[in-house]
Amino acid sequence: MSTSQPTSQPTSQPFDLLEAAAEHEQVVVCQDAATGLRAVVAIHSTALGPALGGTRFFPYASTEAALRDVLDLSRGMTYKAAVAGLDLGGGKAVIVGDPATVKGEALLRAYGRFVQTLGGRYRTACDIGTTSEDMDHVGRECDFVTGRTVAHGGAGDSSVLTAYGVLQGMRAAAEATWGSTSLEGRRVGVAGVGKVGRHLVAHLVEEGAHVLVTDVVDAAVRTVVATHPGVRAVGSVEELITAGLDVYAPCAMGGALDDRVVDVLGAQGTRVVCGAANNQLAHAGVDKHLVDAGVTYAPDYVVNAGGLIQVADELDPRGFSFERAQQRATGILDTTRRVLALAQSDGVTPAVAADRVAEERIRSVGRLRGVWVPGRP
Repeated sequence: MSTSQPTSQPTSQPFDLLEAAAEHEQVVVCQDAATGLRAVVAIHSTALGPALGGTRFFPYASTEAALRDVLDLSRGMTYKAAVAGLDLGGGKAVIVGDPATVKGEALLRAYGRFVQTLGGRYRTACDIGTTSEDMDHVGRECDFVTGRTVAHGGAGDSSVLTAYGVLQGMRAAAEATWGSTSLEGRRVGVAGVGKVGRHLVAHLVEEGAHVLVTDVVDAAVRTVVATHPGVRAVGSVEELITAGLDVYAPCAMGGALDDRVVDVLGAQGTRVVCGAANNQLAHAGVDKHLVDAGVTYAPDYVVNAGGLIQVADELDPRGFSFERAQQRATGILDTTRRVLALAQSDGVTPAVAADRVAEERIRSVGRLRGVWVPGRP
């Protein structure tokens, strides 16, 4: 997947971790001098159960950038799990560094030992910069790992059902916009064709859509185009969003939707935004800007929950079942329908409607004690 920028950008204001993490239950810094491990685990909420979220391995420009990213991502996981109907809370971890140069077995096992100390309050999985094979290394030191390879009893690559869920959300958004779930003949632009984006492209081609792609990694684009000769590659996100799309699918890093991008999409006649990237709205108010521009936004954490559903199925005492997980991910179609209908009936943006659905479930189902403690009823 593309790694163009972290989800959250530092500001000029002094960074206060306690203030920034005021909503969070726990933030843990993990460091191991022998392996060079520098990581942060953020647990946003365990009101619905233990926190589950991936480990992102990324060369952040600063500690502040890493902290802001893990705080935003962990909060998003709480809402994602709640909307998806899972008995799980929200957490996330980031490892600071370039995975292409510093990632190795020793570092991953050291990271696993730190996750183990949390006693199951945080359960990890793959994210940008980490793979199922990496989770196998983490799992040699830790009991609380999902997204492991199939050979080790895991769900394998969670991007498979992430992409499948995004397709379901896109079909719901198409129905709300054009009256049909069909994407046949629609012009869809996918920004980021790494782990999730390439699977999404395959689904879109099968649906009969006209697909355009871009990625900062040329090899990723070449692979997709070679696999799907009818897919057209463009040189940049700017070229993509000005290509007269029906649907724009941000599938790289966060912050993809700012005021300028929304203005361009609206002027070009793009009617739907639905993609796999987390935290797509660059700042508060962009969701309203999308509505004003005539664009239907399928909230990111609603439509990209398929990967979470996939790895969460590993926790089932019967063992992992891809078929069972896929059936549950199919429900993202109806969940997105519900969110978009609520937005219409309540006169709010889809982002606000999604938050309301998540918060209502957390209030009504969440544990009264507020935090999940291992071994306690």
